[in-house]
Amino acid sequence: AVTAGQTWTSCNPTLTMCPPDAGLSSSTYTVDFTDGADSSHWTSVGTGAVSYSPLGAAFTISKRGESPTLQTAWYFFFGRTEVHLRTAPGTGIVSCVVLESDDLDEVDWEWIGGAPDQAQTNYFGKGNTTAWDRGGNTKVTDTQGITHNYTIDWTPASLTWYVDGAAVRTLLYTDAVGGKNYPQTPMRLGLGIWAGGDPANANGTIAWAGGVTDYTKAPFTMYVERVAITNAFPAQSYSYSDLTGDWNSIAV
Repeated sequence: AVTAGQTWTSCNPTLTMCPPDAGLSSSTYTVDFTDGADSSHWTSVGTGAVSYSPLGAAFTISKRGESPTLQTAWYFFFGRTEVHLRTAPGTGIVSCVVLESDDLDEVDWEWIGGAPDQAQTNYFGKGNTTAWDRGGNTKVTDTQGITHNYTIDWTPASLTWYVDGAAVRTLLYTDAVGGKNYPQTPMRLGLGIWAGGDPANANGTIAWAGGVTDYTKAPFTMYVERVAITNAFPAQSYSYSDLTGDWNSIAV
C-alpha cells in the first residue's frame, strides 16, 4: 500500500551496484493531458486503463482489483513537481502523487475519497517504515470538484509541499533523522489511485483509507489535467557510485 511506503525495488543501490537510471536530460518537462496521452514519457504500471478527454487523464477504478497508475519513463534529481488534478471520490479510495527512487526514498501527496476537503503529505527514507509520525494533513477546499495545483519543491536542504502556490509544509534535511531518512536520490513521478479500503487489506490500512470500499458505487475517477517538472540536475542517466544512498554519491 502507498501509505506504508514503497517496499519493492528491482535493484536496491544501497545493497548492490545497480544499472544507471535513465534521466530527464532537459531542465523542464510539461504535459497537458487534456490534449491526450504522452506515451513517450509515461509508462502504465498499474492494473486498469487510463483514458484521456478534455478533462485530462482519467484514472478510473471500475471494479475490484484495479489500480490505474502512470509513472515517468525517466528519473529526475531534485527540482519541482506540479500536478494539477481533481481527486477521486469513494469510501476507501486513495488518489496519490508519489515520487519514488530505487533505494526506497519517497515523497507523497495522498487524498482519501471520503475526506474531500483534506490532502495528506508524507515521506519515507530508504524504505524505513518503523515510525508513523511523518504524515501531515492539510485542509483544501473540495479536492474532488475543484482542480488544485499540488506542488513539491525538492532540494538537498529541504522539501516543501504547496497547494495553489501556498506552502503548507516544509521538511528540512536535518529533521529527517539528521538527513539519514531525507529523500535525496533520483526519483520517478507516479500518478494513480487504488482501493485502500479493499476488504483484503489490513485493518489498519482500511481504517486509514476511511472504511471498506463499496465497489457497487464505482466508477471512481481521479482527473489529472497537467504536470510540470523542473529537473535541478538534467542528465542522460544517474548512477549510484557507492552503497550509501547519499545524494552526494549520485553521478550525473
